[in-house]
Amino acid sequence: MRFFKTAALTAMLGLIATTGVAQEVTLRFQHFVSPNSANPKYFLAPWVEKVEAESNGRIKIEIYPFMQLGGKATAQYDLIRDGVIDGGWVIPGYTPGRFPEAEALELPFMVTKSAEDASRAAWAFTQKHLMDDFADVHLIAAHMHGPGIIHKTGGAIQDLSDFAGLKLRGPSRAATLLLDKLGAEPIGLPVPQFPEALSKGVVDGGVITWEMSPSLKLDELTDSHTDVAGDKSLYNLYFIWAMNKDSYAALPDDLKAVIDANSGLETSAMAGRAHDTGDRDGRALMQEAGNEIATLSEAETARIVALGDAVTEEWIADMTQRGLNAAQLVDDARATVQAARSSGTDG
Repeated sequence: MRFFKTAALTAMLGLIATTGVAQEVTLRFQHFVSPNSANPKYFLAPWVEKVEAESNGRIKIEIYPFMQLGGKATAQYDLIRDGVIDGGWVIPGYTPGRFPEAEALELPFMVTKSAEDASRAAWAFTQKHLMDDFADVHLIAAHMHGPGIIHKTGGAIQDLSDFAGLKLRGPSRAATLLLDKLGAEPIGLPVPQFPEALSKGVVDGGVITWEMSPSLKLDELTDSHTDVAGDKSLYNLYFIWAMNKDSYAALPDDLKAVIDANSGLETSAMAGRAHDTGDRDGRALMQEAGNEIATLSEAETARIVALGDAVTEEWIADMTQRGLNAAQLVDDARATVQAARSSGTDG
């Protein structure tokens, strides 16, 4: 009798062990920047730690910076969709025209300088307009970074005439359209290519956030950093954090629930807060390096806002011709930004 009890117990323990092994999973996510930049440091690392803890260690997430698993930053969405990686950080704007509705959030002076508020708005806008666009991946978060700053060699921008002829890096279609209106020569470049372009003199500067400045060595490669007046961002960039659909579907229900609990509005807001923290760090470092920190006057900012409004109107006309209800998209983007700004809790 003792033999049969022992055998039964052994079989049961074996089944539990086998089940446990079957339910353990390692997911490989990648991004395209330094692990010391704000999003990986203040969002991705804490997010991974939280997911792993809440799964009791049954989910392990490996994060690979600098596209170490292969491919280019511009192909990140396809790498996730095709299952080359289990998940990653995507800038839809790196493929202009592919996700046109998302561009509404990137239009000049659309969002506030609070990345957290802007990210709450991004999640709400995504739920209303973009889920069909991202139907072939499993969406975890949608967010914005902090205010875009003009970083350049030489002195800071003082007025519109200072833009004339400058070769400036832009990350998205909306940003390059604005730079063109300002009289600069816009050059579209993903983040990883920006420092080399600066060091070789291919560009005179570019627009990017404070938080990315240290990891790109902009304290060494540029001399000045200029923001616009007011509480609206010169430009912004829209991001998603997403999983391969099959990788998500293969998880047992209780592990899916862990991913779900770490997705959505509050996860998007968490990503935004990471950028706000990084912006404070980055600005301080540029200042400590002795670089010139400047803010355009309200009068000059108003002139840029007018040019930004022209970009928006042209975008509406272009997208309307392509069959989108572009005016409604812009209205809805503004409404979600205002709602996030007013409540701080609702997108």
